[in-house]
Amino acid sequence: MTFVTRRAVLAVSSGLLAPAGVARGAEHPVARTKAGRVRGYTEGPVKVFKGVRYGADTKPRRFLPPSPPRPWPGVLEAYDYGPASPQPGPEPNQSEDCLFLNVWTPGLRDGARRPVMVYFHGGAYSTGSGSSPLYDGVRLARRGDVVVVTVNHRLNAFGYAYLARLGASDLADSGNVGQIDLLLALRWVRDNIAEFGGDPTRVMVFGQSGGGAKIATLMATPAAAGLFHRAATMSGQQVTASGPLNATQRTLAWLDALKLRPDQTDELRTLPVERLVDALGARDPVLPFGAIYFGPVLDERTLRRHPFYPDAPAQSAAIPMILGNTHDETRAFLGGDESNFTVGWDGLAAKLGPNMRVDISPELVIARYRELYPHYSPSDVLFSATTASRSWRGAVIEAELRAQQGAPTWAYQLDFPSPAEGGRLKAFHTLDIPLVFDNTAAPGARTGDGPEARRVATLMSEAFLALARTGDPNHRALPRWSPYSLPRRPTMVFDVETRLVDDPRGEERELFAKVPYVQPGT
Repeated sequence: MTFVTRRAVLAVSSGLLAPAGVARGAEHPVARTKAGRVRGYTEGPVKVFKGVRYGADTKPRRFLPPSPPRPWPGVLEAYDYGPASPQPGPEPNQSEDCLFLNVWTPGLRDGARRPVMVYFHGGAYSTGSGSSPLYDGVRLARRGDVVVVTVNHRLNAFGYAYLARLGASDLADSGNVGQIDLLLALRWVRDNIAEFGGDPTRVMVFGQSGGGAKIATLMATPAAAGLFHRAATMSGQQVTASGPLNATQRTLAWLDALKLRPDQTDELRTLPVERLVDALGARDPVLPFGAIYFGPVLDERTLRRHPFYPDAPAQSAAIPMILGNTHDETRAFLGGDESNFTVGWDGLAAKLGPNMRVDISPELVIARYRELYPHYSPSDVLFSATTASRSWRGAVIEAELRAQQGAPTWAYQLDFPSPAEGGRLKAFHTLDIPLVFDNTAAPGARTGDGPEARRVATLMSEAFLALARTGDPNHRALPRWSPYSLPRRPTMVFDVETRLVDDPRGEERELFAKVPYVQPGT
């Protein structure tokens, strides 16, 4: 884990260090934000500003709501991505001082009032950042004449540890400060994006996995009203939040891993970051599926209702929304275990039971899938049933509730298969990211960069651009995309031959509709 020192930050901001990957002779446009001026660089026709501060250093405000940045003199260089939130795993550049965003724009101060596309990264509220090569906004900004923004914010316990019931009166908001960071970022967009050629009245938020779940939560967050005007979620749903009692249990489990008593929460404010991160691996006391889940909390302050329970949030009923998933989500989660590809019929029930995340007879599920898809192998049933029960299910619920509400919603399913690993991962979780960003040639893209991948990328990216531009994803190259409605459930299936299908996988949907859905984290 790497933490950025104040000396390194000052060296870059003062120009003492050459920014990585930026030629000294390149054009360096300067933009003026409310807090001060920033100098970016150009990449073709696109102006790029990385590591732009939208909030003050959060280390002195650990577990507290963020503050706007302090004004700075002179011009800060915005050539490199800012640090990510502290987290487990390989993210190379980490710091509690992580409230930075990145902007790609075709123009500055030109009055063009371009649509603005703000991307929230995935990582289950626990990991990730806005600096992946897959999220690079150059191609999307150039293709659609839009402004693209990606965001870093506090994650895991730093953003979602609920301490309100443990005696610290000033930490009442601690369970949602990661979401409050995103609200601050959206206010920054509202107040500054015109300088970057954007239209603050046409802001679209989009995100994949945890990023989509963050958006679903913001759709039910009163303070988010008016800060965005379109939304798109990609394999990221949040039907229910963590309740205050379950959230407290999780924080207690974290404290126990830190060898702290419940009355020692004040010590959390000063413990080294490394210790706090190391304790994140403790087992979750609510859902026995792995490490502690930290995510949005029904705290009756920032979040006063569950995002999509018992109905779709009324405050977002007028917001046009794309809501999608990939056909083979869990090949990303379960595909690392070779035995999941070689399992036989005799061992399938034992594997399927704990991985569906709902309480239903695995033998019943296996029998039904063999009826529906007699050509499926046991491995195919494992991946398909776990996708339908735990990953796709939340998207179906949200789409149905939006349809009942009469809210403008368009559903998609990605069937286009990845060529990676001999094609066995198919349309796995995250595969839609490089397609939507039109980044099939970027490092880490597993779509391939052949003509078929580029065609699907054109169709998907243009649909997202159309939603950002007009509030409707239809465009000339796409078959007519009907809004999601009941009982038809029209869904755009993106594939080599993209087509609109009514109620794809309807039999699978009906199978799992008979049992309650359990939102991970609830």
